[in-house]
Amino acid sequence: MKKRVEDSQTEQTYLMRPIYLNEYGNLFGGQLMEWIDEIASIVAMRHSEADITTACIDNLNFKEGATVNDVIVLRGKITYVGRTSMEVRVDTYVESRHGIRKVINRAYVVMVAVDEHHHPIPVPGLVVESESEKAEWEGGEKRYALRKERRREGY
Repeated sequence: MKKRVEDSQTEQTYLMRPIYLNEYGNLFGGQLMEWIDEIASIVAMRHSEADITTACIDNLNFKEGATVNDVIVLRGKITYVGRTSMEVRVDTYVESRHGIRKVINRAYVVMVAVDEHHHPIPVPGLVVESESEKAEWEGGEKRYALRKERRREGY
């Protein structure tokens, strides 16, 4: 069985409140990490129709800040699947009152589908349709190989 990217694509918005801020008045990085993991989990559960666990987060570079009353938008989608794992791309934006979005972060999260004993189980394949989906798939293959090399090196 295969699924399309849009079958599991997810978008979530948050209103920045003081509890999400660090001591400098900006979005706390740990809060963003939690939201990224949460949306990646939802995408992966929708794709696999199974319980999941987070295997790794590849990238977490902050490009823009966010403060009180900003709207934060996270968009997640499947970019690559292996036998039991799924790579989820999560883009985070700060959205102005005029609807203009600026990128805060892009993260690639690897999720693994698991059974009731927490053992990895196979996931559906991915139907890659558009040119951008094909490019993401090819990038996912490269990131998969890089992760495998890093594990072999003990990184």
